[in-house]
Amino acid sequence: MGSHQHDMSSGVGTASFSDLWSPDVMLFTLLVACLYFLVTGPLHKRFANATVATTRQKLLFIFALVLFYTAQGSPISYYGHHYLFSLHMLQQSILYFALPPIVLLAMPEWLLERIFRPKALKAILRAVTHPLVAALMFNTLFSFYHIPFIFDAAALNHQWMTVYHVILVFAAFAMWWPIVSPLSDNKKQLAGLKKLTYIFANGVLITPACALIIFAENPLYATYISAPQIFSSLDTFSDQRLGGIIMKLVQELVYGCVLAYVFYHWYKQEKQEDLPMDLQPSAANILMKTPATDEGRA
Repeated sequence: MGSHQHDMSSGVGTASFSDLWSPDVMLFTLLVACLYFLVTGPLHKRFANATVATTRQKLLFIFALVLFYTAQGSPISYYGHHYLFSLHMLQQSILYFALPPIVLLAMPEWLLERIFRPKALKAILRAVTHPLVAALMFNTLFSFYHIPFIFDAAALNHQWMTVYHVILVFAAFAMWWPIVSPLSDNKKQLAGLKKLTYIFANGVLITPACALIIFAENPLYATYISAPQIFSSLDTFSDQRLGGIIMKLVQELVYGCVLAYVFYHWYKQEKQEDLPMDLQPSAANILMKTPATDEGRA
């Protein structure tokens, strides 16, 4: 195992346990977990038309919390912020491309309806999750963030960096909303080819930011140029290129899987609609139930 590790640079200081594992993020994650399992479990009876979360939803939520803590509370966050651009991009890949759809799929519909019941929140939700608005908002914010002078300015101010990341996470949820469609009244907002086109368009819109990083001829970010080199075999320029590749690969993998899933179900539905009426599932069920009903009456 040791033969696969890079040689550590002597210029890197020793981080504390608190730096590496962020107890505050761990506590926040545990509190969110307790709140979710209480509201969707024993306390669900206090809400009208509420049901207990399914096993699938619970498992997805646990997985989402693991992803969140991995990205935000593990050494990935510490080293990504201070030393390695590639780990910073891995962190972003998890927060923007893996986490949002899993969280949305883990949320019971009644809970989301309860959260967005106030008219003001419902109006904001409707505005920011419109497919065109959501796609442009997320990809524009993401691209601006990776412009060198904006990135370096944010990196110098922890508060501004946090604010920008929170905004990007919310924008990512808005971008994923038309794809996952967690509420019934949104499920026909995008369907079939429209949903496929939307996913493909998001993949295209994010490409310039990744290309800027991957194909740059020099290191772009002063934050990492001046950072101590952790691995002797991974210089700043190679780390930057690796970061761009990681982001693009994760994005392509996630979008590719979602595209395949959506296409399969769209194709399956189209094939069913092309069947003769007497062979379609609904008609077949009616034909199967009719004789049994007649026999029961006889």
